[in-house]
Amino acid sequence: MEKETRRCPECGSEKGQHLHGVTAYGTQRERCAKCGKQYTINPKVRGYSDDVKRKAMQLLVDGMSGRAIGRQLGMSKANAYNWAKKNRGSVDKSPDRFSGI
Repeated sequence: MEKETRRCPECGSEKGQHLHGVTAYGTQRERCAKCGKQYTINPKVRGYSDDVKRKAMQLLVDGMSGRAIGRQLGMSKANAYNWAKKNRGSVDKSPDRFSGI
């Protein structure tokens, strides 16, 4: 069985990579003996998917309050406001999507 070689993201060295604790989320940390850089081997991806972001922005455009969006989607109300502010022009505001009501 071949041992996985780890490389320092700072200096590129493969030698002298030592285990150096864990993050608050339980992910293993390492430290390079050559340059002293501390890094996470495989960082966990955190955040919301693009589908959740789109849904939150669309609900905000449809008139739902940020607080209600937060309750419905299980997030902070500030997330919906920040995403809407960042992506002002990308949300579909056209009345055509209501045809058939």
